[in-house]
Amino acid sequence: MRTMKRFAVGAVTLAIVAGLAGCGGMSRQGKNTAIGAGVGAVGGAVLTGGSTLGTLGGAAVGGVVGHEASK
Repeated sequence: MRTMKRFAVGAVTLAIVAGLAGCGGMSRQGKNTAIGAGVGAVGGAVLTGGSTLGTLGGAAVGGVVGHEASK
């Protein structure tokens, strides 16, 4: 369980840092896509116990949802 917590905290921290650093010149739709992918990756990792496939799947689904939500 400790490994899962460490992974989740690391993933959230990485998503926040990347979001703050990379979203400066992006469009609103691009920002929403990036945020959705980050949140989806964390959610997928938590729901699947840190599975790589779950993390990537969550990122993909979150990115699509973020992209479509800003249309």
